Amino acid sequence: MELIKQLLAFRPSKMDFIFAVKTYIAAMLALFISFELDLINPMWSIGTVIIVANPFAGMVSSKALYRLAGTIVGAIVAIILMPNFIDTPWLFSVIMALWVGGCLYVSLLDRTPRSYMLMLSGYTAAMIVFNAINNIDTHNIFDIALARFLEIGIAVICSAVVSSVILPMHIGPIIQQRVQKNVSTVEALFEKILSNESNDYVQTLANITRDMSELHVMAVHLSYEKSDLRGMTKPLQEMLHQLSLAVANLVAMSERLNQLNLHSELFNTHLDELKQSVLGFLKNTDAISDAYLKDLPIDFEQKFEVMFTHATTEQCLILNSLKMDVRHYIQNVRTVRFIWQLIQKGQKTLPESIQPITTKYPSLHRDHGVAVRGGLASVLSTFFTMGVWIFTGWKAGYMMAQMGAVCACILTAIDDPVPKLKIFLWGSILSNIVVFIYAFGIFPNITEFWELAVVLAPTIIAFMLLLPTPNLMPLGLVMGIMSIMGMNLQNRYAMDAVSFLEGAIAMILGVLSALISLYFIRAMSQDTTVGRLLSQHYRAMRYAISLNYNTGLKVHLRSMLDRIGVLNTKLVQSEDLKQAMNRALVETSAIVDFSRLQELAQRPDMTAELRTTIIDLQTQLYNVFKQQEKTLFLSDELKQRILSCLDDVNHQAQQQPNQEIKNRTLISANNIRHSMFHDCPNTPLKDQGALI
Repeated sequence: MELIKQLLAFRPSKMDFIFAVKTYIAAMLALFISFELDLINPMWSIGTVIIVANPFAGMVSSKALYRLAGTIVGAIVAIILMPNFIDTPWLFSVIMALWVGGCLYVSLLDRTPRSYMLMLSGYTAAMIVFNAINNIDTHNIFDIALARFLEIGIAVICSAVVSSVILPMHIGPIIQQRVQKNVSTVEALFEKILSNESNDYVQTLANITRDMSELHVMAVHLSYEKSDLRGMTKPLQEMLHQLSLAVANLVAMSERLNQLNLHSELFNTHLDELKQSVLGFLKNTDAISDAYLKDLPIDFEQKFEVMFTHATTEQCLILNSLKMDVRHYIQNVRTVRFIWQLIQKGQKTLPESIQPITTKYPSLHRDHGVAVRGGLASVLSTFFTMGVWIFTGWKAGYMMAQMGAVCACILTAIDDPVPKLKIFLWGSILSNIVVFIYAFGIFPNITEFWELAVVLAPTIIAFMLLLPTPNLMPLGLVMGIMSIMGMNLQNRYAMDAVSFLEGAIAMILGVLSALISLYFIRAMSQDTTVGRLLSQHYRAMRYAISLNYNTGLKVHLRSMLDRIGVLNTKLVQSEDLKQAMNRALVETSAIVDFSRLQELAQRPDMTAELRTTIIDLQTQLYNVFKQQEKTLFLSDELKQRILSCLDDVNHQAQQQPNQEIKNRTLISANNIRHSMFHDCPNTPLKDQGALI
């Protein structure tokens, strides 16, 4: 019912019409070339055009390239496996199911566009094998694999050419706009935090982390278009990594100011002067040189010295921490601006003064649990449909096996793919009605290609109009693909009622098989997904306890912030989970202090007693995060142990003769206490009026 309401309310824009017409032109061009070359299944060409369709030229080109690469791998695997295992059908079924599931598992771990190639390698091999078995009397496996490659190649070339030549839309300007918006939001939030005006900073920053994760993936497409940002994937991704560090700085700054909790006119005046000084320094339009990235405002030290003179010892401790966070924020923002400056100049390499956080494998969140469950669901769906095909000897069973493998793959990345698969199921039924009308009411009267192109235009354009709208995209995609594939367009066209009915039933059964396997194995509620992500968050916190402050820590922090970005795409019902999601970002800011304590404990000039208390604190933190990894919530007993350990660290730090070690230890212990237990009244301030 909701889908019907959305369809009735749908009003396509001018850009939607342009996109739909471009896709139609590419589809007809691919179909015409396939007809002229007399390929085995021209429907694969037109179907591929619909599958890779996207309003942005770069996305079309990259998706087309990855699809072609996946087709090559799948075709090679099919050619190797089928001759050797065709005589042992049950063993062959196991091997094919494991190949499909294994490729899907790896693709789900790679949150970049190349994951499409890995997934396609899996089910392309299955599709080629199933078609080869079905046509074993007329075509061999090599002919079908070669035809599949040619049909896909024609389709992707036509799609890329039409998308790039006819009114091309580039993703570069979209990325540029969103990057500038995020940078501006970060800077505006800094101003609000230092003005004590921001109460919802956690959600705002969490949204920024979510947006940065999306931009990181979108940046991959820049190599495949002609926008001003072409080829700037790596520097742009590095800039996003550096921006994530500024986000962590803002979290820490806000926590320190909340901890001070000083509502005095004098303090706010000093803070406002510091804010204006920093903002003026950062908004300087002069070009930034890599030699001066670590520069600070001239009066930076002086502004803090003024506040120190009015603060108690305990308040000075917090102000020192705030000073460190502001300094790092300035340097990180300047680094972001500098990289963006290089990108605008077309420079792809970064100077040695910038320590890159970008790794060979993207430092983003990966979920092995979801990948295993998704891979297993596709294994069972593929094996079951092949088993039914073998057991019954049903000629149309190959189509059921194809749909079982494909549908189990393409939607398994969604937390709960069942609603989308239901759309696929209804879309399959509706598309069979469309195919019936064309096959028995329209196609018998078609004798020329131009006539075929004319009668297909309304259907293809109507379905493609739905693709740019997220809520309607699944329906448009499934009806477009199912209708075209069901029409089985050939040079020597023939279709009888029995084969049509068998094919329709086979496709629906294939979708149902995938639906059932995903429901029992892969599907999970949003609350369950958030719980799993939070569990991984606490595992990452536990891992961070023993990290030193270096590039490795920054890479780990980037991964944690990316996970928080993923978290904030989920809609949960539980209030406890909502609060845990909000706490996660604040807790993440504590890992910098974990690393500082870890490095301090390695210094030979630290007293043995202080080192022992730090090690004990690390042990208790390890136990805390291990418990939260399992239960998400902290018991009062472990909470009191941590607070007791922090008290011991503070006590021993006071006895430390080395002033630097003493101050740094006290700062980190205070930050950990407040970041992890910011909802409890433990602010170590003796005189809240000292700055008044």
